[in-house]
Amino acid sequence: MASLIERMPWLRRIDSRILLVFVVLVPALVAFGKLASEMMEGDTLAFDRWLLIHLRTPADPSVPIGPGWLREAMVDFTALGGGAVLTLITLLAAGYLLARRKAAMALFLTVAIAGGGILNTLLKYGFVRERPDVVPHLVEVSSASFPSGHAMNSAMVYLTLAALLARAERSWRVRLFLMSGAILVTLLVGFSRAYLGVHWPTDVMAGWSVGAAWACLASIVALQFQRSHTIEGPEPESDAAEDGAG
Repeated sequence: MASLIERMPWLRRIDSRILLVFVVLVPALVAFGKLASEMMEGDTLAFDRWLLIHLRTPADPSVPIGPGWLREAMVDFTALGGGAVLTLITLLAAGYLLARRKAAMALFLTVAIAGGGILNTLLKYGFVRERPDVVPHLVEVSSASFPSGHAMNSAMVYLTLAALLARAERSWRVRLFLMSGAILVTLLVGFSRAYLGVHWPTDVMAGWSVGAAWACLASIVALQFQRSHTIEGPEPESDAAEDGAG
């Protein structure tokens, strides 16, 4: 009997496919350009205000909905998209690649993530949207609002790392786990920004959109470099042997 991978060869590239599916399913992918245009025209303000207000208790807008532990969890989740945490994760990942003697891949990863961070800064300076003022902020913020840096950078870092790590795995189950975990963390970080009242929901959607698209582009470029042997890391072999012939 043919193995699962032999019957369904698309599973060999399940990491790339999941990443592409995530890009398509992000609510903000009505196209970043259209979303930005509608935001600039004020067309998204009613939705933004409605959602932020409904994430707070009616009697006191300074209190978010849900139990007290949920607020604490959201503060912890939002830290996973902070600059210090993402920089540390990137440096650790690059160090791991260097230890594996994959210097070119470490350099590519660092440049890709740094480039995405620069893009986020440029977008913020370009749109200069004010932070939400309809509910009190539950954490300190200082930069412009659109697009959400936490949402964009977490999508970019976690999805890029998951995609690159998945390429080194032979098991499609491990690839599935890596990509699913990266998507979950990205969604939690983005939602936490709206829950804490420091970003308009459309800021988060835009951040997800651009960050996931950047991660997808980085994954595609890395794959092409690997195939041309410009950087280390040929594609893993099929894990048909792992599943057995049945």
